[in-house]
This record gives sequence, C-alpha cells and structure tokens, in this order.
Amino acid sequence: MGVKAMMVRILQDQLALRGVHSLTPSDYDEIIEQLIEQLRELELNMAARELAGKHEPK
Repeated sequence: MGVKAMMVRILQDQLALRGVHSLTPSDYDEIIEQLIEQLRELELNMAARELAGKHEPK
C-alpha cells in the first residue's frame, strides 16, 4: 500500500469516527492530493526562507 493510499485510509477512518460518511472515494483522493500539494508548497517555502536567511548580511 502506497503512502497516498494510507493517507486516504487514515482520513476515511478519522472522518468516520466523527460521523462523516457522505464522501465518495474520489472526494478522499482529491482531499489527499490537495494536502500533498499544500505540504510540497510549504516545504518549498520553508527551504526558500532558510536559504534567504543564510544569505542575509550579518
């Protein structure tokens, strides 16, 4: 099982525990894709900040 599939399963389980049963499998996939993309953007932004901080004059 791939990471994305595991994330989908965790999301399904967590939402079911909270009483959410109305999403389709494609809804879960779409949510996970968006989360992965947001994490990638966050990672890139953090790396850019780190690099910018190293190049600032002291």
